[in-house]
Amino acid sequence: MHTVGIVGAGIGGLAASIRLALSGFEVTVFEALPGPGGKLDQFELRGFRFDKGPSLFTLPDLVEELFQLADRPLADYFEYQRIDEACRYFWDDGTRLTAHADIGRFDAEVSHILGEKKGAVSRYLAQSARLYGQTKPLFLERSLHRWTTYVQSGVWSALGALGSLGWNRSLHAHNAGLFLNPKTVQLFDRFATYNGSDPYQTPSIMQLIPHLEHGLGTYLPKGGLRAVPLALHRLAEELGVQFHFSTPVSRIALRQNTAFGLELSDGSVRPFDRILSNADVFSTYAHLLPDLEAPAQIRRAERSSSAVLFYWGIDRRFPELGLHNIFFARDYRAEFDHIFRHKTLSGDPTIYVNITSKFETNDAPPGQENWFVMVNSPAAYGQDWAEALPRLRAQVLDRLNAVLSTDISGHIVCEETLHPNQIEQWTRSHRGALYGTSSNSLWSAFLRHPNRSEHIKGLYFCGGSVHPGGGIPLCLQSARIASQWIIDDAGR
Repeated sequence: MHTVGIVGAGIGGLAASIRLALSGFEVTVFEALPGPGGKLDQFELRGFRFDKGPSLFTLPDLVEELFQLADRPLADYFEYQRIDEACRYFWDDGTRLTAHADIGRFDAEVSHILGEKKGAVSRYLAQSARLYGQTKPLFLERSLHRWTTYVQSGVWSALGALGSLGWNRSLHAHNAGLFLNPKTVQLFDRFATYNGSDPYQTPSIMQLIPHLEHGLGTYLPKGGLRAVPLALHRLAEELGVQFHFSTPVSRIALRQNTAFGLELSDGSVRPFDRILSNADVFSTYAHLLPDLEAPAQIRRAERSSSAVLFYWGIDRRFPELGLHNIFFARDYRAEFDHIFRHKTLSGDPTIYVNITSKFETNDAPPGQENWFVMVNSPAAYGQDWAEALPRLRAQVLDRLNAVLSTDISGHIVCEETLHPNQIEQWTRSHRGALYGTSSNSLWSAFLRHPNRSEHIKGLYFCGGSVHPGGGIPLCLQSARIASQWIIDDAGR
């Protein structure tokens, strides 16, 4: 039986372990944290439950597929529901808009409130769906680093879709050419943040991202996002995968440019036929392969954005808020200039508020709400976060107080914070970047690290810092690609 050692039990490592176990491999996973899930962690504070990391769940079929492959009923492990609205949007001038899951209602809402022509949003999302369908086989489902990818059907359709949008056109330029109201442009520009990028730089192909939320749906797992890795971990164990938690790997053992095992913190080496790293790729080279220099595109690549998070227990309910809420900055371009050019926090940040207790009533005490409050930030480049956080907190409260006509600070009964340095320490994500590298270039997809090492035999990579990118759906796709490469190389 071929053996595989996996570094990291994040969502990618869990999914890969299931695929490999189902293909007959003996799989062992080592995780430095005390449990599975990586960034998909949770915590409780005075009766409030908070998802610590990701808060948006799309493409649940990618999770369901793993249970189908194992011939196990999903309902025995995991439940989720579709939400009838994607997001609620707020602007400082009092404008409010609900992005309904039903595209016709969403179109009518944008037409009525923002003055867009009827059908403008429907046409935009229809094009988003076409782009997703055309480009998914090339950019999301296959490795861009295998020559066999480029002889598959649909590849030229995907490349043609890129050309039809204009090779060097930014997402913002594309949106500004289609909509009348700057607020509508801002609404669709914000999807660049799904992979930690700048809408004024990221290419217009990112127009496909809204299809994930509006075309394929927004969902909420029962028990919060933490339920996803817990379900996958249970399935993996049932398939024979061995897990070692609170067991950091200190080095990937090499012999003649071949990965042959994992060295643990006690100095012992566990031998494996193949190694899969689900750790951040920059940190994999820096900490687990210290004698090797990381590829130039990894060392030089621009980091994605990070985040500052406030977790607030709120002692009342706000009926005007939904599960997902966005409070937009007045000057969006300036906000991204701060993040990517100046590496500082904007004085006028966009604020995201996620409240799972709107649907999961046990996530907060009766009559109260659990607020996950996030502001996009630069990755960690030596900023003094201890100094910056009180100022940012005051700015966030001022904005929320003004828009919601209340004093939020008077309703906060408990609080925790998280900033980029802490994210880096917690997840070993280089500089605390949430998505590895940014996608602020047309060529970013091709420059992401491949899912198999080009220089070390038997070494593979999956997760948000390698192809095809960050976020739960792309991590699951990454696991599929890396696993298939291992299976093919082993001749299974």
